[in-house]
Amino acid sequence: MKAILHTGRGGPERLRFTDTENKRPGPQEIKIRLKNAGLNHRDLFVMQDRPVPDLPWIPGSDGAGTIEEIGERVTGFTIGKEVVIHPTLGWNRTADLPRVPDILGGPTDGTFAEFVIVPVENVFPKPAFLSWEEAGVLPLSALTAYRALFSQGKLQPGEHLMITGIGGGVATYALMMAKAVGASVTVTSRHQEKLRKAIKLGADHGLDNAANWATESNRDKTDLILDSVGGAVFPRFFPLLNPGGKIVSLGASTEAQIELSLRELFFSQFSLIGTSMGSREEFIEMLHFIETYRIRPVVDSVYALPDTAKAFDRLTSGEQFGNVSISIAP
Repeated sequence: MKAILHTGRGGPERLRFTDTENKRPGPQEIKIRLKNAGLNHRDLFVMQDRPVPDLPWIPGSDGAGTIEEIGERVTGFTIGKEVVIHPTLGWNRTADLPRVPDILGGPTDGTFAEFVIVPVENVFPKPAFLSWEEAGVLPLSALTAYRALFSQGKLQPGEHLMITGIGGGVATYALMMAKAVGASVTVTSRHQEKLRKAIKLGADHGLDNAANWATESNRDKTDLILDSVGGAVFPRFFPLLNPGGKIVSLGASTEAQIELSLRELFFSQFSLIGTSMGSREEFIEMLHFIETYRIRPVVDSVYALPDTAKAFDRLTSGEQFGNVSISIAP
């Protein structure tokens, strides 16, 4: 089969489009003919930190397609069925928190290929109202946003949410999900065009990263901050929060180290919460949520499978708004 392989130490420059082995599914696995896949910053992190860099590996955690072959012990699925892939492996019950979630596409082979083989419990019907491009970029980012907002952040209707660094896939999903349940949403960015697009997508307010958020945000204080930027903006959070407010951290595109005032933390009873990916239970909840509210992923751009390295150039440019998609099959 045709696939994108990564070999050696390095980033997207180590990717090549080539032929590789076309495997068959095990007894409790399903083989999927992929239509579309999605890029995530996680793919870049895995490329740079592979334990066995000389072993050829297929990246990619997001994908949607049709069932090509079914393992001998699999029931309830049919050849040709349109499906999406839950990317978190082995984390079924939300309460059974893994130390570090295992994700499709690192270290296992992923979705930047004509076919992928996944456990039967990771295969779900594709939401019928989504296009292949939308379905292919849905799983990882939408799951991460759903868990961050509702399982960890406990967002309620009428609350005020701040999302830092609007523009990436998780941030755009979080914006749409929060508005769907009746929250007020403020977004931040250093790009005026991204702020404009976020307002058009439903955000109530947009703040430039260079602005003094404490003085410019002369409105109700924030109940929940969803942050993927990290150390560059974290010191600005406490003055923005209501007593009992929460900060949910899901990444660090800048410094991973922070300084904070413990007195402010305990006097105002703030909560600092980490989150990563999501369970099978939460994936089911997320699919129900996006079907109930008819939330459509924001697709920034689409690249053909042989042009995956160019797609990563778009991702790392910081200019994208929404998800970058890979078209695999017509």
